Amino acid sequence: MKYTIFFALVFILTSYHLSGQTYTYTESIEYDPINQQWLASNGDRIIADDGQGNLSYFGTGATSYGLEVMGDIVFGIHGGNVIGYDLNTEMEVSVATIPGASFLNGLTNDGVSNLYATDFSSKKIYKIDVSDLSNPVVSEIVSNTQTTPNGIVHDPTNNRLLFVNWGSNAAVKAVDLATNMVSIVTTTNLMNIDGIDEDNEGYYYLSSWSPARITRYNPDFTMSEIISTPLLSAPADIGYAKEIDMLGIPMSSEVLFISFEQDTVPVSSENVLARELNLKIFPNPVSAKSYIQFDLNESQSVEIEVLDVSGKVIKNLYDGVQPAGRHRILFAGHELAAGIYFCKFKYKNSIFMEKICIGK
Repeated sequence: MKYTIFFALVFILTSYHLSGQTYTYTESIEYDPINQQWLASNGDRIIADDGQGNLSYFGTGATSYGLEVMGDIVFGIHGGNVIGYDLNTEMEVSVATIPGASFLNGLTNDGVSNLYATDFSSKKIYKIDVSDLSNPVVSEIVSNTQTTPNGIVHDPTNNRLLFVNWGSNAAVKAVDLATNMVSIVTTTNLMNIDGIDEDNEGYYYLSSWSPARITRYNPDFTMSEIISTPLLSAPADIGYAKEIDMLGIPMSSEVLFISFEQDTVPVSSENVLARELNLKIFPNPVSAKSYIQFDLNESQSVEIEVLDVSGKVIKNLYDGVQPAGRHRILFAGHELAAGIYFCKFKYKNSIFMEKICIGK
């Protein structure tokens, strides 16, 4: 079986802003391939982000929650409305009012003419047909999801919608678009799942508040990978840009970007424990784009520390019982001075040490 491995580069956009624009209440983010920029709902305005920390307002568009790009239009939720804006002119081109909407939140599209929105408070899902932009047609396709729906994504392969939910042990659910029936795809030990999106390989990414992390699932949801970094805090409605293989993570007053690139580097160590866990530290010498990756066959206590050459612990990267699956810890956010260190990995009754080098 062939496995494709990824590495993540994380950086936070706080260095420079145009005309005084800043992120204040960022809830959702989408990539605009026409203008090669990110669009984020930010309170009552849409902010355009060039990915280099330069921010500007996108027209006068008012959007407070879910954003979705379909063709050359970006649609956004504002109150009880789903409003469309032309990506080229930044002008409003469509308004769909959802009668009786309580708290519209997540938004997705089928790539043709239909949008789908979740209602967080009333536990409903709506379909908005925008084939005629001047006269959108709204219909309620799920009257009661039984749980509190948040982020949503369209799965064309299986002709369904996938949506995540708020609350403890939140589930991922599906809506069969042929029957509008709701079913559980998988249960989780996550609390308050906010967003969901899919990459080019069919993997699904979920953002949760507790623990604050990104969880990546296989296309069939049989196995997950945990992506952790100290930079994450209340990650909201994420957006995966398939054009540039990058994940945008809105976090209220800032946005985090993770860039995924393929690598096929094998596990370098011949240590038995390292082979058992498929443990790797890559790339090494270590920089902000490096990560530690390991696989757990069962829930188990894991401790990972960084030691200096004298053996003194200077950073605790991971500590506690972790669930089964693939785990990835990003070095971004763990500030370490240049020099030689050792990464200590404690698992069950075994300890593995590997030398790492932090570049300038």
